[in-house]
Amino acid sequence: MAYDKFNIITSTAVPLPIENVDTDQIIPARFLKATERSGFGDNLFRDWRYHPDNSPKEHFVLNNPIYSGKILVGGKNFGSGSSREHAAWAIYDYGFRCVVSSFFADIFRNNCLNIGVLPVQVSADFLQKIFEAIEASPKAEFTIDLPAQTMTINATGAKETFDINHYKKDNMLNGYDDIDYLLSMKSEIEDFAKNMPL
Repeated sequence: MAYDKFNIITSTAVPLPIENVDTDQIIPARFLKATERSGFGDNLFRDWRYHPDNSPKEHFVLNNPIYSGKILVGGKNFGSGSSREHAAWAIYDYGFRCVVSSFFADIFRNNCLNIGVLPVQVSADFLQKIFEAIEASPKAEFTIDLPAQTMTINATGAKETFDINHYKKDNMLNGYDDIDYLLSMKSEIEDFAKNMPL
């Protein structure tokens, strides 16, 4: 499988209430030389996380030990900028399985879905409620239910649905990338080929 199956996760969340976070901020261009998906998490938000001497910037959320979890909550227009798939790789490699925002750049959204990161687009009002829940308690938990396509703020029970392409949803439930999906249909493809007229 390309990545772990995604079904239902309940987790705390890391808040990043910044709008227009682009892919160069997610993973700076100087770290794009590798072609393997691993190792990018170390440089996720590199210039926001570290000083030029590689010492951590204490104010940045990923360096704050009170925040953790598999869910990254970003501001509006998350993942804009260049189409680099390494941005999604870095988020997955760091340990996030879900990114929540009120709007995603289309290419970033698709790159996430291709490698096992679920982009959950919610309304601006619900996003604000999520940030408020985290501010009230950094240990606040949220449940992302992919089969039901819902996100729930567990402390209050507030819930909102989100959209996802049926094909991508099925792939995430099975832990498939596009190649895995084709391999899962190998016998059907072979049968079809055998029955094709010459």
